[in-house]
Amino acid sequence: MTVVKPGGIIGIIGGGQLGRMLAMAAARLGLKTCIYSDEPHVPAFQVTPLQAHAAYDDRANLAGFAQLCDVITFEFENLPAEELSYLAGLRTLRPGPRALETTQDRLTEKSFVQSLGLATAPFFDIASADEAAQALKTLGGRGILKTRRLGYDGKGQAKISSADDAARALLQFKGAPAILEGFVDFAFEASVVAARGAGGEFAAYDPPENIHENHILRRSIVPGRLTPAQSHQAKVIAKTIAEALDYVGVLAVELFVMKDGALLVNEIAPRVHNSGHWTLEACACSQFEQHIRAVAGWPLGDPTRHADAVMENVIGAEADAWESLARSGALHLYGKREARLGRKMGHVTRLKPKS
Repeated sequence: MTVVKPGGIIGIIGGGQLGRMLAMAAARLGLKTCIYSDEPHVPAFQVTPLQAHAAYDDRANLAGFAQLCDVITFEFENLPAEELSYLAGLRTLRPGPRALETTQDRLTEKSFVQSLGLATAPFFDIASADEAAQALKTLGGRGILKTRRLGYDGKGQAKISSADDAARALLQFKGAPAILEGFVDFAFEASVVAARGAGGEFAAYDPPENIHENHILRRSIVPGRLTPAQSHQAKVIAKTIAEALDYVGVLAVELFVMKDGALLVNEIAPRVHNSGHWTLEACACSQFEQHIRAVAGWPLGDPTRHADAVMENVIGAEADAWESLARSGALHLYGKREARLGRKMGHVTRLKPKS
């Protein structure tokens, strides 16, 4: 088993805010990080001098990057799977290529989840407007058409209730393979962030309740409305998925909490997750440190929460009010050069004594 000792180098593919916070967590443990990004001005480049700027499919630069690193991980999943498999042949990659291949495609992901005996919303593979029209009959006349690959924060999806709606959406998707999901009558959304170590050990954080606005996470609240039994079930779901993928690192499972109390798996994120940012202040070992520990082959940290927390994203021009935000709680700004509509510029976490 690969173990990265203090002073070793962890390679991180992707230079966004997640890579930035992973690099900061690694530094706390005496580990170095090398960031590989296809963009020149990214938040993670600001916190580590070891950097590589090249395309994600540039194998020559990927090979040079791998030579610098003791182990490699990634901070987002929209990466070319073939190149990640290539890297896995050069250095230990955690999590492994299978996790990325499974979660990059919504149809593959949902089929995988159902194969584990876990519940999801109903879904159909869609290649044409006629297929969508037939599926809509089964779904009660409405659903959400999504591209099977890529898309986040509401991108690459459309609500449909007719073949004409489907045709317009498919045209917008430019022929990309699609999946049609049925609407579910959920009470609220939640997630569970958990880690599996290189030796198979498992640790999960308390699941937060999540509130979205315009398809973007607005805030995560812990504890939320999940009962102790539901929280336990959420952790079991995450463990089932992590073990089936032979996963190493932190992953998040987004959930629909139904009105009857049942939990449905919405999506799997093979990485640290926005809804786990509150762990930076409310836990002795944050999700970022936990991921670094796992991929470095270290013992996992204690995920116990010592405070109640509300994490709220700072979106777009809201970052201009940084002074008042700094007074209101623990503020994290990601160092992005430009505030754009819908862009996550930072987050602020407010704590209360644990109830």
